[in-house]
Amino acid sequence: MGRVGASLAYLLALQAAAAGAPNCRQASAVYADRDGAYELRFTPINSEAAAASNRFMLKVLKTSIELDGYVMPSDDPERAVGILMFKCPGGDVTGADLDACTIWQGTIYGANAKGEIDNLQPEAAVAADSVFMPGLGPAIRQSQIWGNDKAKVAPWDVLAFKECAK
Repeated sequence: MGRVGASLAYLLALQAAAAGAPNCRQASAVYADRDGAYELRFTPINSEAAAASNRFMLKVLKTSIELDGYVMPSDDPERAVGILMFKCPGGDVTGADLDACTIWQGTIYGANAKGEIDNLQPEAAVAADSVFMPGLGPAIRQSQIWGNDKAKVAPWDVLAFKECAK
């Protein structure tokens, strides 16, 4: 298909998927990368006491690898900060334990169909048309999930709305 054809197909899919995002809450939104190698799936937290504003899972398709993620609001400046982890230990953990299992951490943005970017909104808000996770691809290439029988394609940092989970 070629690089230009693949990019055009991705943009057309993004426009078609965008029509479904307004009917979906962020907590149920599912996104895909342009190469069809990753799926980003948000799930409800269902707790007003939770420090996180969103919970998600990133699946490396065609493997058994699933990463857990959370979005937490921060202040000064106001940002939605995401963290993506792989096989973190449970219970009492140290900062070193969390560092060892953290694959990516950074600001996570939502974008609308016009391409306007803002902080990713909380789970009850209307789903973003796309999710932007700056540096996700390079972080995965440098992580423990990269290599033989693991992730072989680094995702683009923008994932397009695919569907609303039931």
